Amino acid sequence: MPFEPINPPQFPPPIAPYSAGAKAGNAVYVSGMLALGEGGAVLHVGDAAGQTRHVLEAIKTTVEAAGGAMTDVAMNHIFLKDMADYAAFNAVYAEYFPGDKPARYCIRCDLVKPDCLVEIASVAHID
Repeated sequence: MPFEPINPPQFPPPIAPYSAGAKAGNAVYVSGMLALGEGGAVLHVGDAAGQTRHVLEAIKTTVEAAGGAMTDVAMNHIFLKDMADYAAFNAVYAEYFPGDKPARYCIRCDLVKPDCLVEIASVAHID
């Protein structure tokens, strides 16, 4: 099945060869999002809540560009640099998923840039 790349025009160019998202049938796959600005600069350095909000807004923008909404997100793959940020992350995360919660997992790992604290990749299904 062919897929349609999803690259919202307001996003800075990717820092590697990938699309922000890909739509195949009714599934939307959102790449791992980081709190990055122009030129790949890390935003909200040292602020896990700020980075989480930025990342979730990027996911929302990508899913909406594919014709969906955050309520269509069925799975989140969450990567935290430090589990000490878990509570701050969850506080913001809960704002974006107030109703039924998507499936998810969360692991601690190093991220592509040392100042990145949060990365999330998502899968949405749009009816």
